[in-house]
Amino acid sequence: MEDADAIVIGAGAGLSASAGLTYSGERFEQYFGDFKAKYSITDMYSGGFYPFESLEEYWAWWSRHIYYNRYVEPPGSVYGDLLALVKNKNYFVLTTNVDHQFQNAGFEKQRLFYTQGDYGLWQCMEPCHQKTYDNEEMVRRMVAEQSNMRVPARLIPHCPICGKPMTMNLRADDTFVEDEGWHRAAGRYAQFLQRHHRHCVLFLELGVGANTPGIIKYPFWRMTAQNPKAVYACINYEGAYAPGEIEGRSILIREDIGKVLRRIKEERAHEAERKTAVVD
Repeated sequence: MEDADAIVIGAGAGLSASAGLTYSGERFEQYFGDFKAKYSITDMYSGGFYPFESLEEYWAWWSRHIYYNRYVEPPGSVYGDLLALVKNKNYFVLTTNVDHQFQNAGFEKQRLFYTQGDYGLWQCMEPCHQKTYDNEEMVRRMVAEQSNMRVPARLIPHCPICGKPMTMNLRADDTFVEDEGWHRAAGRYAQFLQRHHRHCVLFLELGVGANTPGIIKYPFWRMTAQNPKAVYACINYEGAYAPGEIEGRSILIREDIGKVLRRIKEERAHEAERKTAVVD
């Protein structure tokens, strides 16, 4: 981090899990116990694919899912600790997470690319046009006014163009809307990589799983292999590994991300104290 000309952060679900935004266990029971009892749904991820009986029930589920994973502050300080380490650096973030926690923590919007969507956006289910819509106000109303696992029918969102129901702006199939904001962010990311492709770059992978390795993991490996000045670092509680071609320029840490970032932050603070003491 100290020596790099640029830092490219690739973040997956493990980063948010480390921050306390877990999709199963006690947290799931607390917010979705009624859905579990009725439908035997075991976690938030699988519940997102459940064929609910009505749109009223569908939006009761999704409004809670959005609210507790997008608009409620996470219990852990992981995102804040990461920002403290890179805020004065030349960084860019590529993430498959859709919970908006980078921006909530204070990361610069212009340095973020949410490639898989955003819980805070809706789109036409068709879609009949390539535009997304902010949902915070309506989601908060749905959460406040729902009862018996249903939202009032008058709160069900419909496309303002064709009138069909809205759906989440999440990449699940070829109906995902890549709006103007998405394309601008993709362009900024590509330009950042191009500017630094021959520089000393740290590719920092945090909590990326095996579901979509072609978005972060494999490109990070490839770009590290192509740039002899680059270093690949991976922090992943469930496994950190790298191909042999870049093994000598890889830092692999199999540990909880939050614990590692906190330790780096503390060691940096101690080093600053030592330097101040020497000057005094």
